[in-house]
Parts: sequence; C-alpha cells; structure tokens
Amino acid sequence: MSATPDSDPFEALDACHRDIARHLAALQALARHIESDGIDDKARHQAATIEAFFSGTSRQHHRDEEQSVFPGLLNSGNAELAQAVRTLQQDHGWIEENWIELAPRMRAIAAGNGWTDPVEFQNYVEVFSELLLGHIALEETLIYPESKARWAQLVAQRRPA
Repeated sequence: MSATPDSDPFEALDACHRDIARHLAALQALARHIESDGIDDKARHQAATIEAFFSGTSRQHHRDEEQSVFPGLLNSGNAELAQAVRTLQQDHGWIEENWIELAPRMRAIAAGNGWTDPVEFQNYVEVFSELLLGHIALEETLIYPESKARWAQLVAQRRPA
C-alpha cells in the first residue's frame, strides 16, 4: 500500500475489496457450474484465475491491512475499535485456514482433475464467501472510515497553513 503523502492509500484497499467481491461471485458461479456441468475448459480456466487471485492478491491485501491499517487502530486507546481490529485479525486467520482447504481443490479443478466432490466444494465456497463478505463489511463500516479519518487528519496537519 504505497502512497504519496497526499494520495489516498485506501484507494487500493477499496479497489481490492471490489476485486474480492467480483472473484467471490465468480467462485460461487464456478461452484454452481461444476455442480451442473462438471469440470470443463470453462471451469478449468475460471478455477485457475480465481485461485491465483486468492492465493496472491487477496493474501497480500490482508498483509497490507495488518501492516498499514490495523496498528494505529489497535493503539488508538479506543477499546471498541481495538476489539474490532482483533476480530478482523482473527478473521484473517480463519480466511487463511479456509483458503488452505479450498485452494488445493481449485488447483485440482484448474488441472482438470475430477476428485473434488461438487457438493463438498459448494460448501467450502459458501463458508469462504461468507467469511470474506462479513469481514469486508466490518472493515468498510467501521475500520476503514475510522482509519481514513485519522489519515485525513494527519495529511491536514502536514499541509502548510
């Protein structure tokens, strides 16, 4: 999350949330497609694209939040805010644990291997999706607005009068 002093460092985080939502919708569509049509070329391609995103970009997004957004809020002196951040940190762990279960299935689908049970896959997708969507909702309704306000205040203090 690199930004110049006056640029909005949250633009990239917000854009990533939109990308996560788009990839989750594609993941859910993939699960339905596999259940109805099996693993075909379309499923293989989608699985590879989705797996690459959640194994790379999404994980980096969580690291960026842990390094750039959460520390200031944890040390804010606001107990409610600090508890929300700790919840989000715990979410990151749960999301990672669920991805560790889902990722090998995604790679198998991308490779055309048919060992993944469609119903079980659908269940993994639902749990993963619900975790991420709930996590994003908490960030966007509480954590990001608070962190954005603090960032804007710092920028305003740096500007000459």
